[in-house]
Amino acid sequence: MSRLISLHDAIAQFVHDGDLVYAAGFTHLIPFAAGHEIIRQGKRNLTLARATPDLIYDQMVAAGCARKVIFSYMGNPGVGSLRLVRAAIERGELEWEEYSHFGMITRLQAAASGLPFLPMNQTAATDLERANPNIKRVTDPYSGREVITVPALHPDVAIVHVQRADENGNAHLWGIIGEQKEVAFAARRVILTAEEIVPETVIRSDPNRTLIPGFLVSAVCHVPYAAHPSYAQGYYDRDNEFYLAWDKISADPEATRRYLEEWVYGVRDRAEYWAKLGEEKHTRLRVPPLWSEPVNYGRY
Repeated sequence: MSRLISLHDAIAQFVHDGDLVYAAGFTHLIPFAAGHEIIRQGKRNLTLARATPDLIYDQMVAAGCARKVIFSYMGNPGVGSLRLVRAAIERGELEWEEYSHFGMITRLQAAASGLPFLPMNQTAATDLERANPNIKRVTDPYSGREVITVPALHPDVAIVHVQRADENGNAHLWGIIGEQKEVAFAARRVILTAEEIVPETVIRSDPNRTLIPGFLVSAVCHVPYAAHPSYAQGYYDRDNEFYLAWDKISADPEATRRYLEEWVYGVRDRAEYWAKLGEEKHTRLRVPPLWSEPVNYGRY
C-alpha cells in the first residue's frame, strides 16, 4: 500500500505536541525541510534528539518548538557553537541531556535491538558521567571490569531524508551513512523524505543499498532539496556560505526573527523555498555526476 503523502500532511498526522523527535543524518541528508514544516505548523513542547543538532535545531529552538534537547556535540559544524540552543540552556529555558557520539548511537542501537540498555567501553569523558545520571557504570560479569551503560532511546518520531525511495517507503541512501537505519528501527513512527520517488524495481535492483525497509515507514514524502543547507550526495553540495551566515544571524534576535519570517513562515513549502534561493545559488550547489560501477547480482 502506498505511503506517499505530502510533507505537510505527514507532519500534521505523525508529529504531536510533546513528542520526542529525532531528525537523522550525519553531515549530509539532514532533514531541514521537515524541521521547517514543524516550525510552520507550530508544534510545541518537543524533545529534540540528534547526534549533532546542527542548524535545524537552532532554528526550531528559536521558533519555540522545543522544551528539551538530547544531543552529542552541539555546534555549527566548522564555525562554532549553536548560539540559540546554548543561550536557551544557559537561561534555564531548555532542558538538556548530553552524550558522546557513540553513546547516542548506542542508545538507538539498544532500542532497535529491543534491549533496555547497552554497555560501552569507558571513555575519557568522565565529566559527561557526572553531568548525566543516565550514564551508569556496571560490572561486566565476565571480566569483572567496569563498563558504561546507556538507556535505550525510543523516539516517537524519526525523520530521515534519503536520496531515493519507492512509494512504499523502501529507501536507498549512500555517501556518509549516519544513524538513519538505527533510528528507523528504534522509533515508533518514521517520516521519510526523499529527493526522488522511484519505481519499486529500482529499489529491488540494488537490495544491499536498501537501509530502511518500507514496513518501518509511516509516511514517505517527495521533497527535493530537503537537506539544504546541508547536502545530498550526488544531488547538490553543502551551502557553506549559509553555515557562516547563520553564525551572524543567530547572534542577533531580530535577525533570527527576520530569517524565520522570510525563509520558513514566508514560504509554503520546500519547492517555494528552493525557488526563492535563486538560480545563482542553484548553479553554485550543483554537483557533476560521479557514477559508481554497476554490480552484477546475477540470476536467482
